[in-house]
Amino acid sequence: MKRRLVFTIGLGAAAVASLPAGAQTPPRVVSVGSALTEIVYALGAEGQLVGVDTTSLYPEAAKALPQVGYMRALSAEGVLSLKPTLVIATTAAGPATTLDQLRATGVEVLVLPDHYDYDSVIAKIAAVGRVTGKEAEAAAMIARGRADMVELAKRLAAATGKPRVLFLLSMGGGAPQAAGRDTAADGIIRLAGGTNAIDSYAGYRPLTPEAVLASRADFVLVTRQTVQAMGGIEAVLNQPSLRQTPAGRAGKVLQFDTLLLLGFGPRTPQAAQELAMALHPNLARAP
Repeated sequence: MKRRLVFTIGLGAAAVASLPAGAQTPPRVVSVGSALTEIVYALGAEGQLVGVDTTSLYPEAAKALPQVGYMRALSAEGVLSLKPTLVIATTAAGPATTLDQLRATGVEVLVLPDHYDYDSVIAKIAAVGRVTGKEAEAAAMIARGRADMVELAKRLAAATGKPRVLFLLSMGGGAPQAAGRDTAADGIIRLAGGTNAIDSYAGYRPLTPEAVLASRADFVLVTRQTVQAMGGIEAVLNQPSLRQTPAGRAGKVLQFDTLLLLGFGPRTPQAAQELAMALHPNLARAP
């Protein structure tokens, strides 16, 4: 059985436990996770892809590739039908038994931590660059991203405060969920110089009137897909007690594309910059 491949992050660097054999031959790659698929395309390594999971919706070309199912519900048979030599995935992928079955057949499985900070984005780019033979391109991408984040930090240093942001997500047509700690929403809000208005729990929970009032939100942040699912901006604002928050009274609802905002991939600097300018309009108007 092949040894499990795991990258760990320490001080923003990725440490390689082991790498696929046969580096002279481009691997046949199945990418599991939207961020990883974006990275493959951004590095110009898409010719190595033989399949992706159903979350891999960007760029548009990724939708034309064979799909292996939802990242948390993979089947070994579906993946193996594409004859991959390498599967790249994040720790969100599973189930673990499927990944073990893939390793047992001789397929290399590279599992990357899925944290919601920019260091983890750097680690994913570096790892994908290494296994696809695109290390120079990865280094250039990392340098550009770091420069963008440094410039953003300089601009945010002039901000007068950190607005409180309530992130809502509509899932399955039910009541919207509010994002707490340890979520992609929490991570991007912090990168953009905001404060997550929900800090009493981790993950997502159904929105309650008490939580809305306690949030004292200055902004409501949603994905465009959530706005569509809920029936428009007015429907978002009509959630219980939301009109009583500063955000509700001012009608401050910000919309972003889901994968751009929450992907934590190569477009994260762009997402952080755009959100930061929306949260800090005075900075956006600065010369």
